This record gives sequence, structure tokens and C-alpha cells, in this order.
Amino acid sequence: MHIGIDFDNTIVCYDDVFYKAAVEKKLIPAAFSPSKTQIRDFFRAEQRETEWTELQGYVYGARMDLAQPFPGVSAFFAHCQEHNIQISIVSHKTKHPYLGTQYDLHSAARKWLLQQPFFHDKIDLFFELTLQEKLRRIGQTECDAFIDDLPELLNEPNFPQKPRKILFDPGNLYQENTQWQKLSSWEQMPSILSAFSNS
Repeated sequence: MHIGIDFDNTIVCYDDVFYKAAVEKKLIPAAFSPSKTQIRDFFRAEQRETEWTELQGYVYGARMDLAQPFPGVSAFFAHCQEHNIQISIVSHKTKHPYLGTQYDLHSAARKWLLQQPFFHDKIDLFFELTLQEKLRRIGQTECDAFIDDLPELLNEPNFPQKPRKILFDPGNLYQENTQWQKLSSWEQMPSILSAFSNS
């Protein structure tokens, strides 16, 4: 079996990261909510969209060290290694931020992965510059299933035919859908794969 996996907000959890980075740069009060969504809305309400965009570049470029893998990611990767399940990580990520310091976002993400105990040299890693390039790469891997946190990607007309679609939704934000299998936590993945194998 071959599993494709998205990177940002699927493998990497950014809970509290934007809060820590914004406080570090003195962009928000320390007493502010740690929610990424509320921080984003705060910047937009104050017409500070440029600062929000620059903060994203700072997080994804200079402060990836603040991010952690989602709970259960390490155990699932170990499960895959034990059962000879191939993994391809396929991400849609620009090379540099749209605004601000031109960090190498691909290099920062790769460095983060190399520091994770679950990552090993048999895992294929692809950073694609556009959404359509990501979709083509998913097809080229010929993976049996693909896991992503964005319903809009799984609903793309050009999404490859072969992979089963798995929506990673730890916040339970989306309703059940016949188009994909919903994944609330990484601990569920072994049983989902087992069900796929038996179907």
C-alpha cells in the first residue's frame, strides 16, 4: 500500500505557533487569544493584512521550530514502516513568502522534517509550487489514498482518480461526505487502512 500525505496542517500542527511568533514580534498583546483564526481576524479587522501575510512567512520560514507534529503522527509513520507501507509527502508550498523577508520555505520545511524522529530516507518528499502541480504529483505517485486537511483540494476536478480521499479534520469542522473518509485523529489511520484492505 502507498499513502500520500499533505504537509502543513496535516502532519505539522501550528496550534499556538502564530500566537508565540506574533507576541515575539510584539504584533499582538501577550494576553491575546492563542487561536490562529482569531489572530488573523484581529489583523484583518485593523487593516493590517500585510503584517499578517508577513507573519505567515516568518512562521513558515524562520520559526518552524515552534511547530510540532500532530499527536499520533509518529506512531502512524512507525506503523507504516513496520507494515511496509510507502509514504509520499506532497505539499503545495511557494518557495518564498509573498511579502517580507524572503525565507526559503521549502528548505525550512525540509529541515523541520529531518529533525523529526519519524522521518526517514524511504519517505518521498515533494514541494510543488502550485495547486495543479500538487494534483499532478499526487497522480504520479500512484498512491492508494491521500490525506489532506482541505476539502477544496479533495473536491478539485483534477484530483486523480486512483487515491481514496481522506479528510484530516481534527477540529471536526466539516460534515460527513460520501466523497471522502473523515479522519479526526491520526490514531484512527491503522483501522482505516485495514478497512481499505478488506473492502
